[in-house]
Amino acid sequence: MSDHPLEPSPARFREWLDALANFTIAHIERLPQRHAGGLAPELAHVRAQEVRAPIGETPLPGGVDAIVDRLERAAEAALLTAGPGYLAYVPGGGLPTAALGDFVADLVNRFTGLTQAAPALARLEADVLEWLAAEFGYDGRARGLLCSGGSLANLSAVVTARIERLDEHADLRKATVYASSQAHHSIGKALRMAGLPRASLRTVEVDARLRLRPDALAERIAADRGAGLQPFLVVSAAGTTNTGAIDPLAEIAALSAREGLWHHVDAAYGGSFVLCDEGRARLAGIERADSITFDPHKGMFLPYGTGCLLVRDGAALRRAHADDAAYLQDFEAHDPLAAPSPAEHGPELSRPFRGLRLWLPLMLHGAAPFRQALTEKLELADRFHRGLVRLVDAGAPLEVVDTPQLSTVPFRLRRLPEETPSRHDARNAAWLRAINERGRVFLSSTSLPTTNGSAFTLRACILSFRTHETHVDHALEDVEHTLPGSAHGKLPLRR
Repeated sequence: MSDHPLEPSPARFREWLDALANFTIAHIERLPQRHAGGLAPELAHVRAQEVRAPIGETPLPGGVDAIVDRLERAAEAALLTAGPGYLAYVPGGGLPTAALGDFVADLVNRFTGLTQAAPALARLEADVLEWLAAEFGYDGRARGLLCSGGSLANLSAVVTARIERLDEHADLRKATVYASSQAHHSIGKALRMAGLPRASLRTVEVDARLRLRPDALAERIAADRGAGLQPFLVVSAAGTTNTGAIDPLAEIAALSAREGLWHHVDAAYGGSFVLCDEGRARLAGIERADSITFDPHKGMFLPYGTGCLLVRDGAALRRAHADDAAYLQDFEAHDPLAAPSPAEHGPELSRPFRGLRLWLPLMLHGAAPFRQALTEKLELADRFHRGLVRLVDAGAPLEVVDTPQLSTVPFRLRRLPEETPSRHDARNAAWLRAINERGRVFLSSTSLPTTNGSAFTLRACILSFRTHETHVDHALEDVEHTLPGSAHGKLPLRR
């Protein structure tokens, strides 16, 4: 054994690389044949116990082959989020070229929290962020931050808004924030982490398509001001998780500007659609926001753990996050053209070099394939919606909740006369299980408001770069086949 076992020889390292590369390549090749939901939950928990191994003083018996076996069996015991039939929640994807970026970044292992420590690598990350900011309609004053995901991006946005719109010594018990009833739960969490009480969040009514109503927002702001409170932040959505709803961004931006409020757009799911023409049209007005959250690990198909915050006034983002310390004095910037330091624009000092997982795919593929893929996802959502409408026209007992505002389509069984809400929910839950048990696609559910309270609702979210027409047609076939009263596919599904 080497005197330095943490420094494997080149030959040993290549052996490990080959084994793990072969495992991941084979895993990707088998994705289309896997059950779209992965191993059944009860079996997955059994598998979790089976793959456990004690941490010993020596390597695992069997070496890298035994390790690969455990990894493969563990990966099977999870939702198949990388698969083409995964239409649940908001799919990611995991571009292979992004994994290559992580591989290089982790092994090169340079410190990129402060630009002076790695000015050229920081420049590559800044170039990607500047390109993204321009795609969203921001000018050269904007700054961006790559972080772990939308939750952390929303937190940094809230902190920036608080510092910019409230006095440093403001009574946060009087501060108020506005978001719709469909806002992501990370908004409330971010407010609490930023020091605001739960009562500071005002839930604003939505319209029939579950979009925040500007008139209701204006009324809430006026009422709070009249009560001596201090409104300072509006959070709108560019693609809610539930249905992909897009709040009226331009109207909310204009209202926020008149009222002197910071306007933050949570576009974690929908933001990446600005990269294609149709998506940019649907998100019109987003360029007027003070800040934008979006997740490249969603609409840019990158691995989980890739979030982004863009702020129109980059100086505001820096004011909220920059600080000094004596032990950092060696890293003071000297070049006026240097890239902005991530640590001065976000909460992390030590951080992974996330920029390479965006930069490398863009360099290897170019931007055009991303634009094409996002256009395709909008078209596929429309295709799925049209198929559901044809089922309804043919007499299927279902209702389509909304036309897709982005790439999410919500639908459910119609409530029967005299049927209780709980029984209606149970029928929809059983239908969802029946669809997913067929194994070709995997859908998820949510609860949406109705005139009688709320209802269990199925949802298909089409966003994986591996999902294409064939998989959407499989989803429609499985929806039809499992419909109560359909006689297993007797309803005509014309295309």
